[in-house]
Amino acid sequence: MDASKTLGMTSAISLAKPKTSDLEHSKELEEYLRDAGMFESDAELNHRFEVLGKLNTFVTQWIRDVSINVKNMPPQIADTVGGKICTFGSYRLGVAGRGADIDALCVAPRHIDRSDYFTSFYELLKDQPEVTELRAVEEAFVPVIKMKYEGIEIDLLFARLALKEVHDSVDLKDDTILKNLDEKCVRSLNGCRVTDEILRQVPNRESFRLALRAIKLWAKRHGVYSNVLGYLGGVSWAMLVARTCQLYPNATASTLVEKFFLVFSKWTWPAPVYLKQPYDAKLGFKVWDPRVNVQDRFHLMPIITPAYPQQNSTFNTSQSTRAVMVEEFKMGLQITEDIMLGKATWDRLFQPPNFFTKYKHYLVVIAVARSPEDHLEWYGLVESKIRHLISTLEHNAAIKTVHINPATFNCRDSDYVDKPHSSWFLGVDFNRSENVNIDLTNDINKFVEVVYKQSTYNKAYKEGMEVNCKYVKRKQLTNYLAQDILDKYKSKGEEGQPKVIGQKRKSDPVPPDSPSRNSPLSNKKPKIDSEAVSQATLNGDDSNISLDEAFSNTSIPALAPEINTTQQSLPLSS
Repeated sequence: MDASKTLGMTSAISLAKPKTSDLEHSKELEEYLRDAGMFESDAELNHRFEVLGKLNTFVTQWIRDVSINVKNMPPQIADTVGGKICTFGSYRLGVAGRGADIDALCVAPRHIDRSDYFTSFYELLKDQPEVTELRAVEEAFVPVIKMKYEGIEIDLLFARLALKEVHDSVDLKDDTILKNLDEKCVRSLNGCRVTDEILRQVPNRESFRLALRAIKLWAKRHGVYSNVLGYLGGVSWAMLVARTCQLYPNATASTLVEKFFLVFSKWTWPAPVYLKQPYDAKLGFKVWDPRVNVQDRFHLMPIITPAYPQQNSTFNTSQSTRAVMVEEFKMGLQITEDIMLGKATWDRLFQPPNFFTKYKHYLVVIAVARSPEDHLEWYGLVESKIRHLISTLEHNAAIKTVHINPATFNCRDSDYVDKPHSSWFLGVDFNRSENVNIDLTNDINKFVEVVYKQSTYNKAYKEGMEVNCKYVKRKQLTNYLAQDILDKYKSKGEEGQPKVIGQKRKSDPVPPDSPSRNSPLSNKKPKIDSEAVSQATLNGDDSNISLDEAFSNTSIPALAPEINTTQQSLPLSS
């Protein structure tokens, strides 16, 4: 793509060409990323290609069989209806690393229903020896079948088009393809449509891909890569990097990484990030627009997808998770400035922060099940509800901020060591006050009930599934985590990192929970254990606009009932 072409909502900040030092820094960055496993080997790339080919053949054969045996279609017509597999996400963007999963979409003609997909297709997959860890999440916001196919993790969505035939030539970027589709099909299709539109909106795909690989590794190492827990997912990080590319269209990857931290450490959230001018294709689907939709006005870190219908990809972001990310952006800017000046190497940028010494108080959420199969399903449900706990804690007047580490760990606690389980750690920073006892019982109860109600509503609950929440002091962490794990989080460059982050959210509304209140598990009791930045250069030599002007595109304008348990008070001085 012509780098001189204006992309995005504003003109570029700088059209400066890269210097020799910039090219050297980019070469060093690529070498580091290759050593870190952010590039696939040729063998792995070929294996993925073969697996997708097999899956595509499997899907088209299944569609033909259903057309003949279930829909009573003549074989000669069933041979022409087609169907195909499309990819999206990191694989489609060209930034998949070693061991990465594949996001894919099964596109079917109009006579194939979603019920067919989650019954006959799911049963066929069960019988395939290549398929392991198979599970269907039919009631999800975007319904999905998850599996491993020949060892490769695949998330496979489904969309039925309003067409008699689906051939390889069908263009998914055409908005009219969405006509007469239901919301779930539109959301499934948007994965492919958004990914392809992101690639169309960047001036230099090679620089974009290398910079995105770096930001993805940084986000994972720094514990801010998780859409479900309130941080950003892969598509959101891709859009932020793409926006940086639009503002610095001629920059190399190393410069883009530095400018990424510069732009978004200074971004005036909740001003939205757009890659292109939003529009309404008038097909009846809701688009993100705070001028029309009241609920959109409460989004804290909106990053808007570039394909119709435009949506906010960061709906789960909370006040605390946004505060964590903004502080990480500021630290990233400081480090990348040092790298550009030759005062540091890329290794410093990717060192994990010292999460386990940053706070005096922690909460541990532990999901336990009787079997690995049950735990796989239970783990996903509990993880999806932790944001409710974060939101509730943010509304507690005694709490200043909540910091969730998205990594999961195995506990050393004897109650769990022999059971399939996962644990998440939340750092809690309290507002300072003398001689005050902090009571978190109701906050924990609300979270636990949300989990059990949802599992009952989805009919996912099985005997032996538990979710427990424990309060842990910093000095007690060794009772739950091995020393080598704690040592891993001891950052060499933690000097200068801010110790206090974020502020308590005061008035953000909490959405009501959807499950029925008549849950047979409504009296389930949780286990609660008490023991247990310097100014950077904004513009290049031929700067067009200031950073503030770059932001000008953003001007477009009942919790669950309490469970009766013993009150748990946490002394602030502990």
